[in-house]
Amino acid sequence: MKDVNCAYCMQGELVAAFGYPVCQMDSGYLYLFKEQSHPGRVILAHNRHVSELIELTDEERNQYFADVAKVARAIHKVFAPDKVNYGAYGDTGHHLHIHMVPKYKDGPEWGGVFAMDPKQVRATDEQLEEMAEKIRQAL
Repeated sequence: MKDVNCAYCMQGELVAAFGYPVCQMDSGYLYLFKEQSHPGRVILAHNRHVSELIELTDEERNQYFADVAKVARAIHKVFAPDKVNYGAYGDTGHHLHIHMVPKYKDGPEWGGVFAMDPKQVRATDEQLEEMAEKIRQAL
């Protein structure tokens, strides 16, 4: 079931406000976060409109985390972060999604929690497409 008020369900203009499409994964859709204070930051939104991990079958959950790991490997390959942070929130947007945020020892917020949208580095569509293509190739 899709929620017509959900950016991840409807894709298009709603998700375009903050995300740039990378590709369809087995369990969901991968987006680059347009705010790139942390080069390579992505979001993996699940295919189904569920709010909690417990709403997934064991098979769906295992596939989702396999995709998270696959994306994390690609991020390490392309962007060489010192660490990838993972965040799953959704207090107001009830669609399961995980933020994967590359962190760099000399970069912002090292040793702390990443901001949801620090509005410091907004990548252009050209920059986002270049990053997206590198991720696609690494997947």
